Amino acid sequence: MQSELAEMKSASSPITIKYSFLHLLSIILYFLSNTAKSNCFQSIIQLPSSGLSRNSNKQKTVVLDIDKFGAKGDGITDDSKILQDVWKVACSMSSSPAKIVIPSGNSYLVNPTNLGWPCKSHVTLSISGTIAAPREPAVWDAFDALKWLYFHDVNDLTVEGGGVINGTLLMVNSQKNHLVFTNCRHVAASRIRVIAPSDSPNTDGVHISESTHVKLKDSTIAAEDDCVSIVSNSTRISINNVICGPGHGISIGSLGKSKSSATVHVIVVDGVTMFDTENRVRIKTWQGGSGYARKIIFQNIKMRNVSNPIIIDQYYCDSPSPCANQTSAVSIDSISFRNIKGTSATEEAITLSCRYSHPCKKLYLEDIELVSLSGPAKSFYWKAYGTSSGLIHPPSCLSSSETIFLPNIKSEPTRVQSDDDRASI
Repeated sequence: MQSELAEMKSASSPITIKYSFLHLLSIILYFLSNTAKSNCFQSIIQLPSSGLSRNSNKQKTVVLDIDKFGAKGDGITDDSKILQDVWKVACSMSSSPAKIVIPSGNSYLVNPTNLGWPCKSHVTLSISGTIAAPREPAVWDAFDALKWLYFHDVNDLTVEGGGVINGTLLMVNSQKNHLVFTNCRHVAASRIRVIAPSDSPNTDGVHISESTHVKLKDSTIAAEDDCVSIVSNSTRISINNVICGPGHGISIGSLGKSKSSATVHVIVVDGVTMFDTENRVRIKTWQGGSGYARKIIFQNIKMRNVSNPIIIDQYYCDSPSPCANQTSAVSIDSISFRNIKGTSATEEAITLSCRYSHPCKKLYLEDIELVSLSGPAKSFYWKAYGTSSGLIHPPSCLSSSETIFLPNIKSEPTRVQSDDDRASI
């Protein structure tokens, strides 16, 4: 009996030791986890106060608050370097999306800044506070005065928030574009507010170039130049629920300057309100260029006191001297204007001025009601072919036997379509 008991003890001792070790380890971990919560106990592993935190959702977004990186937010101290440093940290994240937070209640002075980096993951710029441009002209002389916040070579970018991007311009021709997206993919910008004083020309609100799958929505832009300009080699751009004015409206182009080649296609401008603007919805191309602008839709647009509400201009020229006539041109086809209503500050409410050598084709007008505040509304058509439906005022002169571009709009993209698809993004 004693021998059997001894054998049982001998056989059970390893199990007893293993259980005791695990039990002891669990007690130690429990003690550390609870005492680390107290104010008088320092964590065994403590990260530096770098401003990094993670939310609790499944995506584990890394939140980067610029205040915690040393930004002052007093509207006087230059926070440009801090913003650039935080941007680089966000772009370096390889396993988690990153969100850069501009906190509310503060104003961050930012000089003309390049925000471009080979980002490894999705980056969100969340603006709750104010980003302010420098007031002094001397500051701009040291930078590229054509751009302020310059996003380039970025894939999968979101710009959001309810804050303010304030140009604070007090000089003429000192700054051109507030927000610039160049060579970017999958950009979503929402709840953006851009304001430039009335005496600051050449200040585009949002400028999109060489980019694809860009969405701008739920924003207010008063830029004194184009609220939104979309130029060379851009495709699948969506502008939705934007208030524009005062300014120059929403423009495709200019395209083809200095005999260059340009392509812009699959563009949807939907649900825009414009007031006190010039050239509300416009496509403008230079003589001598090449390429095309096609599959473009302007729809559900309200206008108040606008000059040249609808305009296609293949003779665009902003040179001090007259531009020479040239044969080649950027071709324009498959353009739709739908449900556009309001008041025009000029008698000429619709201008479709196309080239004899490259006439505009497959144009489509539907439910256009524009009333001139200076006399009977008029329209001008030259080498413009297409068709119309519904009430058109001023009357349409379009006529064509071609198959007309009839848009098929989707409010949100559900798949990546080929370039031959209709303009439904």
